[in-house]
Amino acid sequence: MTEAALAGRLGGLLFFPVTPYGPDGSVNLDAYRAHVRAGIDAGAGAVFAACGTGEFHALTPDEFGAVVATAVEVTAGAVPVVAGTGYGTGMAVDLARRAEAAGADGLLALPPYLVVAPQDGLVRHYAAIAAATALDVIVYQRDNAVFTPETVVRLARTPGIVGLKDGLGDLDLLQRTISAVRAELPGSAFRYFNGLPTAELTGLAYRGLGVHLYSSAVFCFAPEIALAFHAALAADDRETTTALLDGFYRPLVELRNQGRGYAVSLVKAGVRLRGLDVGPVRAPFSEPEPAHVERLARLVETGLTLVKP
Repeated sequence: MTEAALAGRLGGLLFFPVTPYGPDGSVNLDAYRAHVRAGIDAGAGAVFAACGTGEFHALTPDEFGAVVATAVEVTAGAVPVVAGTGYGTGMAVDLARRAEAAGADGLLALPPYLVVAPQDGLVRHYAAIAAATALDVIVYQRDNAVFTPETVVRLARTPGIVGLKDGLGDLDLLQRTISAVRAELPGSAFRYFNGLPTAELTGLAYRGLGVHLYSSAVFCFAPEIALAFHAALAADDRETTTALLDGFYRPLVELRNQGRGYAVSLVKAGVRLRGLDVGPVRAPFSEPEPAHVERLARLVETGLTLVKP
């Protein structure tokens, strides 16, 4: 796949579906089909399967392949399917190949497992992933994978690496990175994404840097709210964006910060609240406190009220 093939297809809200589990703890592919189908029908711009919100870390390689293949089956080419990959270089390469075999359109390369590597080592790691398949790769910056602007220029020059998803939130660093890539690679189609856990909260700031694409965890359980905010942001409708930021997104982030792993477990609770049984999270995550789930339910009601015509 060429750089333009994936990068040019990515637009709208980026959907990161959760991975459902059945009563016996196994992956529930029927519920996953329903979840992905609901996202496509709601207007997702792309499906990022078996990534962070999809509990990539908790899936076996065979489960990973089945989840990606199911996402490809449901989307049927309507939007791109981007699969997660990660861990050490050997495992990341293996998962990349499984994703390619399952029919994915691209890869989101999560930070390597545990180690804090030098910049040159990180470049070697992501270059190996990119060389392993014909799929285009988006590199995820966060935690132990934080890049200098010079490193991102090297990544952008690497065949098959087409974008950077920023989960760090250092706008000074991101601005210097965008500037460096623009200066060193004029006309490059390299893409940037806001990948913070609740990206809407920083959407206005990222748009100021020219970064319009973002992942929306809220889309998993309240696509009506996520789409209304996305449309308002694109139209520079400050009245609507302010109302949703103050009445829904800021309180949601404050709730999310009440527990470790809530960026995943609270999202999964939200999907269950809206009527689809996707089961609990797998260890080492744990379920949100019942009082926090009740607060989430009230927040969703408030958010839906704010976007009613």
